[in-house]
Amino acid sequence: MNIEPSYKVFIHDIKSKIQMAQIKASIKVNEELLRLYWELAQMIVAKQKESNWGDNFIEQISNDLKIEFPNMKGFSKTNLLYMKKWYLFWSDANLPQLVGEIFHIPWGHNREIITQCKNREEALFYTQKTVENSWSRAVLVHQIESSLYHREGKAISNFDAKLPPIQSDLAKATLKDPYIFDFLNLTQKHNERELEDALVEQISHFLLELGSGFAFVGKQYRLEVGGDEFFIDLLFYHIKLKCYIVVELKTVKFKPEFAGQLNFYVSAIDGELKEPNDNPTLGILICKSKNNTVVEYALKSIDNPIGVSEYQLISQLPEEFKSTLPSIQEIEAELNNITGATK
Repeated sequence: MNIEPSYKVFIHDIKSKIQMAQIKASIKVNEELLRLYWELAQMIVAKQKESNWGDNFIEQISNDLKIEFPNMKGFSKTNLLYMKKWYLFWSDANLPQLVGEIFHIPWGHNREIITQCKNREEALFYTQKTVENSWSRAVLVHQIESSLYHREGKAISNFDAKLPPIQSDLAKATLKDPYIFDFLNLTQKHNERELEDALVEQISHFLLELGSGFAFVGKQYRLEVGGDEFFIDLLFYHIKLKCYIVVELKTVKFKPEFAGQLNFYVSAIDGELKEPNDNPTLGILICKSKNNTVVEYALKSIDNPIGVSEYQLISQLPEEFKSTLPSIQEIEAELNNITGATK
């Protein structure tokens, strides 16, 4: 039979309701499971205190529970110890405030957070980010390993002076310093076009590093101003901030004239592309390095909201490994020696 368009809309609505119900059911099941884990850990900790039992008896608990509930996973000794660690990590915190956070993300995420975070403030940061952005466990681990907690909102900007308070806070939270481009295969002697092309080729990784809300508009975005042509390195639109974001890349140390150039591009976007319902355009300058004092002075005379950050091609190594591993410069020098010797 012929399917009427109205039926397609009807069945789409039904499917949407079922999918929403499945999501809600999944969240509810996860929350109930975590509440169970919390109560089990609470009982174990209380019993250890009153009986002076060590952790050896947890293996016996694990064996008994697996015998009694053979079809239910999660009762291994390792997982019971994680439950205890999770409970002790959060137990003296304000639990009602945490219900909407730690109980709404999967158990595997909770395990990663309490294992890798140094304190509750950092752990709560990643917990909230997971809830807000629906991070997978792999994305969560990547964000922790790239030290997002220590980088987000740390860039130098003039947002406080150029934007309303609410928008300023949201805009500052979109910035990171430094940006980590460890997904790029570039040598230390790359130029701006190579950096730009590599970022666009790896746009999914780049968008993940930029953060949620960024929508890619284009590279070398052409603007015509009074008959003259100008090309913006990268142009984005931020869905949450409801504004365009101009990103300029510099593979050298920050210079004050870079801020002036970016200021012009931001003004041009506001004048040529921005719609009445859009918020003011933001500018982000990502450079190889910077002198923070120079950046602060340079931004004081800038009319438009601009932030300045650095970028790194690799994550920083722990101090104990830095002296044992060769630097990229040393590797490149060795390769050059080998190449020269074979000519």
